[in-house]
Amino acid sequence: MHTSTTESFPGLEAAEKLGLSPEEYGKIKEYLGREPNYTELSIFSVMWSEHCSYKNSIKWLKTLPKEGKRILAKAGEENAGLVDIGDGLACAFKIESHNHPSAIEPYQGAATGVGGIHRDIFTMGARPIASLNSLRFGDIELAKTKWLLRGIVKGIGDYGNAFGIPTVGGEVYFDESYNHNPLVNAMSIGIVENGKTISATSYGEGNPVYIVGSSTGKDGIHGATFASEDISENSADKLPSVQVGDPFQEKLLLEASLEAIETGHVIGMQDMGAAGIICSTSEMSAKGEHGMKIKLDAVPLRNTQMEPFEILLSESQERMLIVIEKGKEADVEAVFEKWDLNCVLIGEVIKEQKLYFYLDEKVIAEVEPETLVLGGKAPVYERESKEPKYLDEIKQYNIDKVEIPHDLKVIAQLLTVNPIIASKKWITEQYDSMVQTNNTSTNEPSDAAIIRIKPPRRKPGDNGTYAGKKQIALAVTTDCNANYVYADPEKGTAIAVAEAARNIVCSGGEPLAITNCLNFGNPYNKEVYWQFVGAIKGMSKACRKFGTPVTGGNVSFYNQSSDNGPVMPSPVIGMIGILDDVRLKMTLDFKSVGNLIYLLGESKNDISCSQYLMRYHKIKYSPAPHFDLDAEHTLHKTLLGLIRKEESRLIRSAHDLSEGGLFIALLESAMHRHLGFKISSNNKIRKDAYLFGEAQGRVIISIDVSDQEIFESEIKNSGVVSELIGEVTAGSLMIDEEDYGDIAEWIEPYENALESLLKE
Repeated sequence: MHTSTTESFPGLEAAEKLGLSPEEYGKIKEYLGREPNYTELSIFSVMWSEHCSYKNSIKWLKTLPKEGKRILAKAGEENAGLVDIGDGLACAFKIESHNHPSAIEPYQGAATGVGGIHRDIFTMGARPIASLNSLRFGDIELAKTKWLLRGIVKGIGDYGNAFGIPTVGGEVYFDESYNHNPLVNAMSIGIVENGKTISATSYGEGNPVYIVGSSTGKDGIHGATFASEDISENSADKLPSVQVGDPFQEKLLLEASLEAIETGHVIGMQDMGAAGIICSTSEMSAKGEHGMKIKLDAVPLRNTQMEPFEILLSESQERMLIVIEKGKEADVEAVFEKWDLNCVLIGEVIKEQKLYFYLDEKVIAEVEPETLVLGGKAPVYERESKEPKYLDEIKQYNIDKVEIPHDLKVIAQLLTVNPIIASKKWITEQYDSMVQTNNTSTNEPSDAAIIRIKPPRRKPGDNGTYAGKKQIALAVTTDCNANYVYADPEKGTAIAVAEAARNIVCSGGEPLAITNCLNFGNPYNKEVYWQFVGAIKGMSKACRKFGTPVTGGNVSFYNQSSDNGPVMPSPVIGMIGILDDVRLKMTLDFKSVGNLIYLLGESKNDISCSQYLMRYHKIKYSPAPHFDLDAEHTLHKTLLGLIRKEESRLIRSAHDLSEGGLFIALLESAMHRHLGFKISSNNKIRKDAYLFGEAQGRVIISIDVSDQEIFESEIKNSGVVSELIGEVTAGSLMIDEEDYGDIAEWIEPYENALESLLKE
């Protein structure tokens, strides 16, 4: 069968306008055995874009550790990672970016990012139960940054709240490198019973192929290509590439999809995200080693004046492609009719491993799915790399040339209102963290979000209660300090993994696995590619150490602009951990006056890459902070063992040291119950380094004074450095007998700093 010649064969010039290289155009002709027509050229342009093919990253991604004792689906096998969490349940989770759309249209860009990542979860048969995010913005004083921030936060909040999934955690950073290119990374977590997942596959000759959900429009066309190029002054012209989301329609699609899966008649299902119909048909067919015949004129359209390539490439939201067992069509159609959603037969599975797309009974495109997909015959490259020139300036850094300020209280006040450190209450109050059911634990602060997991109903009449059994919970977090990665990509990314694991452990959880969102500049920039390769190496090393395999994620290149250059390398880590008993969760807040405060982990004479160094001393170039992977691992094992001493409840609070160092960690631990602290500094190191340095592998814990002997006995032979630094007070803050005032004086500026900056 040959493609209809009713379409023209536009040639190399058109291919290059669509982002394909001359070499890639030659490869397309080789695969087809002829010249491609425009529809076929459009198909290859999106499927071979960086966003879909990972052609510049897949070689290195394959080096990441993927094996783990609880892994049920390895990276690349399904739409999201899948791990066993016990009690017959599995957790599906993934993080992805929606950076470019959010830079142009922040509200819809962020909203559809949330919708898309949730579809990746429920297309596997898992019910989403929580979401997180990681956001990066430019200079907070710029009007554009404020506009982007308001739009993105509202988009995330409106979509998540309406869809009915709680937003339980995340992070927000500000740096001028993100002025024109904000980063919007969305993470979704879902739960499914073991054995009840559905795969993104297609097989069985004659099985019908349906499109379900919303109708197809012109929004999102060439969105994948748009995401695979730099942001420029002309990017606003690509506004049609930004999809439009409808959370209420997605809620209907969620319920209908899960109910359809329950019929047992669904062979495979895939979300129509990037590249729309062509992506779903090709990936499902390649995985199932079959083909499809698809009638494009059967696709329900919102706009009847659509070209074939537009129908194939549209990224209209809230759509799925499903393959149904032949003869069972009526059962599945009835489900979608009940939910008032499209469920339209558009084709059938064929044995031949080819995709045929028809219009008016004529074949207008004919391709082999294997030539299009990641892991198939799509191109794979390794770009040139070189060490960035700015590292020369980092090597010139000398702590001895940095003067210690006379008044450290002023530094503490400055850091407290730093938008990176200060409360994100203005943002988080726009997200509903308690919607759905009372599964989330947000009233008591912890380093990671805690989500209680309800047991599955085992039989009629079973209400899903544990009846005395321990209730499991998940601890989830997103982490990355891009300043550390910029200074040293390998070390900085290892720190991102370590901090995520530390947050899980400080919350009482055992780290299980990660998903990642790798945000970098243009891969053809040799210095950017050097950062990317270093980040992969650091992630691999840390994940192997902590036993947290990589279950998948997203690579987002081309985050740079002609005006601003590349964004700081931002390999965001999304990590999940398990609590076998939710009662053993740990919070970060001090509990009682008189409790003793210990610092676990060794303090260092180190202010490198700290917010203190950058914000007060205005020193941009310094090495990544001290980090010892072995010591970090020992700390995690020891602390988790102490937290899980159920019979004694030895540890009263635990909080990791991150941005702002020891002082900010103490302040955050004190504020929740309006308590204070009295501490003495370590005279062996600089006082500014002791209070504000960001050396890694450190945690503050509090214990009851009556447990001091048993605690010190437990910690003595653990290999973890432990230092008694002070005690919890009724509200006063004292450092080396210097009065830092009352906690009430610090709470108001900390909680309102971001909102105040946005009003200026």
